[in-house]
Parts: sequence; C-alpha cells; structure tokens
Amino acid sequence: MCLFLIQRVSHQQAAQLLHNKFVVVLGDSIQRSVYKDLVLLLQKEKYLSSEQLRSKGELSFEQDCLVDGGCLSEMHNGTDYREVRQFQSDHHLVRYYFVTRIYSHYMQSILEEFRHGLKPDVIIVNSCVWDISRYLSTSMDDYKANLQKFFAELNGILPDESLVIWNLTMPVGETIRGGFLVPEIAYKAPQLRYDVIEANFYGATLADFYGMDVLDLHFQFRFLLRHRTRDGVHWDALAHRKITSLLLRHSAQAWGVFLPGEEQDCR
Repeated sequence: MCLFLIQRVSHQQAAQLLHNKFVVVLGDSIQRSVYKDLVLLLQKEKYLSSEQLRSKGELSFEQDCLVDGGCLSEMHNGTDYREVRQFQSDHHLVRYYFVTRIYSHYMQSILEEFRHGLKPDVIIVNSCVWDISRYLSTSMDDYKANLQKFFAELNGILPDESLVIWNLTMPVGETIRGGFLVPEIAYKAPQLRYDVIEANFYGATLADFYGMDVLDLHFQFRFLLRHRTRDGVHWDALAHRKITSLLLRHSAQAWGVFLPGEEQDCR
C-alpha cells in the first residue's frame, strides 16, 4: 500500500539549489532533525539512522560541528538547554539553533547576530510545543504575543530577498512521551494536540501578515501518523526526507527555479 508519494529532491539538486546559500534552522528537536536531514542530503543520498535522529548535543554529525551548548555544556531537558550546530562546505553554510521559546532573551541574542552579522538567505523556523506547555498557565496568550514580537523584529532585520519559512507544528499524539514533557506538566498531554491546532492557526495567520512563507506540515502529515515515533512527538527518517523535499521545492518555487521531480513511493 502506498503511504505517501513525494517529489524526491536528490543530493545533486539540493546542492545546486543551495549553492552559496546561508540557511538557518531555528526550533526544537524536530527542527534539529530537519537540520540534520538537510545537512546529510547536501552530502550524499542517504537517510538518517535512528541513532542520528535520537542523538542531541553530539560534537559532530556528518562533518558538522557543535558550536555551543550540547555536550560542551550540561545536557538536560530544561527550557534553558542550548545547542548551536553548523555545517560548512566550500559552497554551503547551514546553522541550527535549539530554542524552546519563539521570543526570549536568547532569541533576541540570535536576532542580534543576524542584525550585525551575515544575513541568512533562508530561515526555516518553528517553535510551539515547548512554548505552550513548559511555561506559565498563560502559555498560549504569551505564545501569541511572542510570535508578534518575533515576526516584527525579524521583519526589521532581514533584507527583502531573505526567504523565511514558518513550519507549522506537526500532529502530536494523544499519548506523549517526549523529552520536553516533564512530570510536572504531564497533565497537559491529552490537550496538547488540540492546542497545537490553535497555535498553528494563529502562527500561520501572523506569518502571512508579515509576508513570511508558511509550510503546513500538520496538513501534510495528518494521514501519515504511522511515520510518527512511539513517543507521540518525533518522526522517522522517511518523514524527515519528505519534509526536506517539501522545503526545498518550496524554496525553488519562491526563487523561480524549476526542479524536475521523480515520484518516490515511501512505504
């Protein structure tokens, strides 16, 4: 049975499309895997292993390097965990920042790097599940306010030619065993999948208002739940290659680049 068909993007296509591009990925552990799959595809036609998907904070992954946080500091599941990774080749630069809140003092420091340093050509960003579960009881109201601050500030920093893709949060399970779900907030788990839908709607509306692009991963994966792992939050290697292909095809369309496609049956 066909589970989903994707227009496969090859290693060569990915490398050519992102030639001399600076790509930044911002977000939680799912966004870390988005970063990892992109870094892998830029180098070879391979899928992420289960171990690579599970690992965090390692010194090196597929020729990248850990810049800050991770195993260079304390490894934990707290909201102040940090991890900055970077992959650099002769013609590609990809950087990842682990964040647990879409707007914070830490996010402000990242935005200051963009303001005074190299401007990203592409920013792939999502922050939601930690925002609406790990902070105060008013997390959803705070999340909406923080989204407004983030988009407004980002809009004032980046040049018009920078492409910002807001990834909507993927479907979470009724039963969750993610690392972010500490015992103190376990009671929130049954409601979280509905909160994500509300947060996605608000985030998509606001991103569109600020002229950002929106990639609806919740819609794309709503019938592909068997590719979600048993923790109810994370996704397998086939799902992440589909995400990479969607992101690259979206970028190509935004830049007016035609990417010939080959449908791939992912079982």
